Amino acid sequence: MEKAPHFVTDLAHLPTSAHGPRSATWWGTLGFILIEGTGFALAAAAYFYLMGQPETWPPGQAPPDWLWGTAQLILMLASLLPNLWTDRVAHQEDLRKVRVGLVVMSAVGLLTLVVRAFEFGALNCRWDDNAYGSIVWVLLGLHATHLVTDIGDTLVLTALMFTRHVEPRRYTDVTDNCVYWNFVVLAWVPLWGLLYVVPRLV
Repeated sequence: MEKAPHFVTDLAHLPTSAHGPRSATWWGTLGFILIEGTGFALAAAAYFYLMGQPETWPPGQAPPDWLWGTAQLILMLASLLPNLWTDRVAHQEDLRKVRVGLVVMSAVGLLTLVVRAFEFGALNCRWDDNAYGSIVWVLLGLHATHLVTDIGDTLVLTALMFTRHVEPRRYTDVTDNCVYWNFVVLAWVPLWGLLYVVPRLV
């Protein structure tokens, strides 16, 4: 009788964590980015649809003030530098530098929330004024939700990296968080144009 093939092997030598495409969490983060990017695209499509309905856009209102939205744009683009640095030192598993990077990114993230609060106050419309006001608040609120989500994750990771529970997979969590922050920042660039530039061109 022919002997059945033996498929059992020892995998103890394999690493317990990995960065990038070798990590299941990385693929999960990528999936979130694709889903949430689609959500932004659908909201932008709704904005353009509504823009074609009235004769003027915004209808009887001034566009959002430039100051806070542009300050947010500059702040978020500048945050890419410490974020990319944090990602690099997390790949190197340099605990001291990772702690510094996470503290900086936590502070930057909280600052973006303060600026976002001022942005809502400078939209020159209420969410219930008309369709324009509703879609503007939805777009800004949608992005604010992503800010809160990532900043919450960053704060939790920062706290964990200052405990005795630091292990290799925590560095993977940090790099995945950095990838998501890049998405949040880059998503703001077209949204900023949609909210602050487009109304002044039509």
